[in-house]
Amino acid sequence: MATATNSKPIPTVISVDPFVPADQQKGIHNRWHPEIPAFATVKPGEAFKVQCVDWTGAQIGNNDTSDDIRDVDLTKVHNLSGPVAVEGAEPGDCLVVDILDVQPFEKMPWGYTGIFELENGGGLFAKEFKSRAAKAIWDFEGVYASSRHIPGVRFAGVSHPGLIGTMPSAELLKTWNERECGLIAEHPGAMPAVAFPPEPTGAYVGTAEPLPADVLEKIMKEGARTIPGREHGGNCDIKNLSKGSRCYFPVFVPGALLSVGDLHFSQGDGEMSFCGAIEMAGIITFKCSIIKGGVDKFALKQPLFLPSPVDPMYSSKLIFEGISVDYHGDGKQYNMDATVAYKMAALNAIAYLEKLGYTRQQAYLLLSAAPVESHVGAIVDSPNACVTLGIPTGIFDFDIMPKPEGLDFKSRGQAAIRSDGLVDTPVGKNSA
Repeated sequence: MATATNSKPIPTVISVDPFVPADQQKGIHNRWHPEIPAFATVKPGEAFKVQCVDWTGAQIGNNDTSDDIRDVDLTKVHNLSGPVAVEGAEPGDCLVVDILDVQPFEKMPWGYTGIFELENGGGLFAKEFKSRAAKAIWDFEGVYASSRHIPGVRFAGVSHPGLIGTMPSAELLKTWNERECGLIAEHPGAMPAVAFPPEPTGAYVGTAEPLPADVLEKIMKEGARTIPGREHGGNCDIKNLSKGSRCYFPVFVPGALLSVGDLHFSQGDGEMSFCGAIEMAGIITFKCSIIKGGVDKFALKQPLFLPSPVDPMYSSKLIFEGISVDYHGDGKQYNMDATVAYKMAALNAIAYLEKLGYTRQQAYLLLSAAPVESHVGAIVDSPNACVTLGIPTGIFDFDIMPKPEGLDFKSRGQAAIRSDGLVDTPVGKNSA
């Protein structure tokens, strides 16, 4: 007979409500700064759970328009749960983080993928498409996701944290802000922005106890935005960083101060539409340990990780190639530019999916959310880098393979778009 003796539940060290705005809750912050205190402390080897709101902090709803994507306040993102201190961690150590599980909330079994406006967030094709907001809502059934806004597909997700990292030291924070503000100065007025400087508006630190006014002001003024990945980890959006993964993070401050958020149910390599995964609120389970002096032992300039042993079994993929020539645009030849090559592979895939009846918005969202794989095929053959993008054929409930008679076009509706009906349009082609 089962007994409760020696059966200890895993403690939840940070609890949130996914339906309540993030800036009304504790244990959440949306800036990186070493003076943000630990909200919870754990011992090495102790399993613990952390609950997370979605990255926007409950700004996006389960509905059939994209007005909320259009109007999202990006000064308030990403909303991270933490920081969690690990006893005994010191600068120069390596924090080993085992991701034991990642799950959506039972009371919120859905997520979303969004195309952001050119003027508010952008995305990989913000300029090419003159982006207007669109989104897809995905419903979760166990490991599977499907969407009323992108019919004909159903796939298994690889749930993972899009953003996880340790807290920077004051010196590292200063380095980040100097180099990123320098980049902004080199590209005045760029749209989408090339980087995001510290911004007090929208900054939030939900500490257990109120901070002194001068400390809070310092955090608001200096805190680094959470949008890019950096030396400490951060927003790297690596889809295989899922349950069963082991991560090795450099430690910059006492306790390491681990924070996590931006949970994804699924994502394609590249997360191309900016809000390009299936964004969700959920619960992540960790166990941490420490390797003393690990930064020096492993030459740890950035995190290392072992990928999850859990991966959807989609062996058949239709592969699209891209090279560093803008043949979807002005035909310009670039020299070994893997980003251009990736964009061409993605645009080739989008054009193909349009031949099957998906709109460009649906295709863009699907490539962002589904478990597509991208690889650098060659980056030595001047002038053309070659990048591939593979779409699993098994995610569709119909045949997408090339046939002598051509592809079977069938209208497949539309993604959720703005209530005013505006959609993105390639620049120069009937731009709205």
